[in-house]
Amino acid sequence: MRTLKRLQSGGAFALGLALLTGCASAQEYDLATSSPLEQTSEASADTMMPAPDVDPAYRAVTRHEMVANGERITYDAIAGETLLTDLNGDPTARIFSFTYKRTDVDDPNRPVLFIFNGGPGSASLWIHMGAIGPRRVVLDAEVNPSNVPPFGLESNPDSVLDVADLVFIDPVGTGFSRPADGVDPKRFWGVDEDAESVAQFIELWLSEHGRWNSPKYVLGESYGTMRAAVLPRALMGSPIYNGVMRGITLDGIILLGTTLGGRGGEGEPSAEETAAQQARTLPGLAVTAAFHGKASTASTAPDTIYGEAEAYARGPYKAALFKLQNGTLGEAERQAVMAELTRFTGLDASEIGEDLHIGEREFAKLVLKDQGLEAGMYDSRYTLPLANTGNDPVADDPAMGRYVPGFVTAFNQMLRDDLDVEIARPYRAIYWKDLLQNWNWQRRGVAPGQSFAVDLAWSMRRNPDLRLFVASGLYDLVTTPAEAYAQIADSGVPQDRVRFEDYPSGHMLYLGGTAEAFADDLREFLTAG
Repeated sequence: MRTLKRLQSGGAFALGLALLTGCASAQEYDLATSSPLEQTSEASADTMMPAPDVDPAYRAVTRHEMVANGERITYDAIAGETLLTDLNGDPTARIFSFTYKRTDVDDPNRPVLFIFNGGPGSASLWIHMGAIGPRRVVLDAEVNPSNVPPFGLESNPDSVLDVADLVFIDPVGTGFSRPADGVDPKRFWGVDEDAESVAQFIELWLSEHGRWNSPKYVLGESYGTMRAAVLPRALMGSPIYNGVMRGITLDGIILLGTTLGGRGGEGEPSAEETAAQQARTLPGLAVTAAFHGKASTASTAPDTIYGEAEAYARGPYKAALFKLQNGTLGEAERQAVMAELTRFTGLDASEIGEDLHIGEREFAKLVLKDQGLEAGMYDSRYTLPLANTGNDPVADDPAMGRYVPGFVTAFNQMLRDDLDVEIARPYRAIYWKDLLQNWNWQRRGVAPGQSFAVDLAWSMRRNPDLRLFVASGLYDLVTTPAEAYAQIADSGVPQDRVRFEDYPSGHMLYLGGTAEAFADDLREFLTAG
């Protein structure tokens, strides 16, 4: 690694320049606008001055090389801020991002992949360090790793940097991103508000790096799938939505851990909708029970078990649940369904109950009860003791509680050792305080309760070339593959432009031996356009 340039921060940002070793000149940046200037051997005092009363944008640039997909490549890593303004040009926020640009090829039409996680309130470090970034965390076990140091950090041979430049985005309030001085952060905390700020960042990034004519993709994980579904509208622009025309279209959208259900709708779901939703829980329970040796299925292959349970859920199980709600379910049929549920889940009739349905969270506490263990919600392969739980949704989840410390530690190590980032304030991996309770789910021009998948259908109508890749983890009990399929199918999205892939992993579907398969599928999607 060689440092190209680093702008350091203390209490206030200070300006520092470094020239390339052995080079006559280095590319400098206008720190107020983040736009590239002509190369020069010396920095001009006039061009390097920030706008009045605006601190310069932090920027650290380093040079690296690695092997990605078996190919040796070189790349620049740019860690820094992009300054957002309102339509009057007044500062509103500083979005921090991590850009990785391949340097041993010269192709202005090379794809760009913009990446973010979810929450809302999560920074991008999870997908950054777990799957497609140039560096990745090393845990001491694929499943149920230790959650105390030391943790490893290594070059990621599965990174898709060989085929696309990567831009990891931290929305306002996460990571190092923050509102401008005097700006209320609630201005960014909402579905439309969040999407608009990310769209503005993408617009500025394309101008800074001269990539308007490149193929453009966005990848969102968890709540990030909602952001990805909404972004095409903000990127194009609308007189009724954001009041500005950007004219940016996407070539593809990638969804991981998909959750597209609408918020704020009125009325109760119908009996048929309730039955269908309850039935869709079964495949995740079945594959979890099989992994832990509790199911009585003929196959041990997780995809086969999931498919068998899903077919039963769509047919006899959903029909029986509907009859049960209407009071028309016969005793013989009830017993037949109970036998199948017992076979798939490993639970007995008393644990399943008369309603013939068991939710994922309850199941996670029951399936390994005889061993004194609880299965994870975010990845049901993980376990922790049932006893002494504090019922915290993160710290006490067997998966989140195990892998979070390793990711956070490795990321902070990478900031210092690889990217030369020196910022005094902590990097916010996930920020809940104030943000969640103030998140605005009301949307402009969208009916209350409308599925975010409908946004995708609108965008795919407007852009006949837009393609969708939906990736899910079979052991994810929070955002299940079955629910993702249903949400996409019910929205009117053209199915011939959708690619579904499931992996024997959890919510972070690239953990536990699946990173290479996911990266290969993503690489194929990015290069197929």
